[in-house]
Amino acid sequence: MPRRNRPQRPPEPSPVGGHGWARAESAPDGEWLVRTVSGNATTKTYRCPGCDHEIRPGTPHIVAWPAADYGSVEDRRHWHQGCWSSRTRRGPTSRRW
Repeated sequence: MPRRNRPQRPPEPSPVGGHGWARAESAPDGEWLVRTVSGNATTKTYRCPGCDHEIRPGTPHIVAWPAADYGSVEDRRHWHQGCWSSRTRRGPTSRRW
């Protein structure tokens, strides 16, 4: 009898310091804790610091905060995925966090 292929589950991310499911990222602009947020999980409107445009409810995006400020909720910022990826190639908007 042929072997059945079982669906593979992606590995679950590990929790970081009680801040939900986040991953550590190292970049030229520092060490970051980063969490990907699905569109289903968003209910508020946020402003992206990369482009200064709104991230509307239902839009998948990134939440990032400096790893040095491990527990600082005030330092978390919501970014469009493309803005987060290109942040080192362009500076933040004139509006500061």
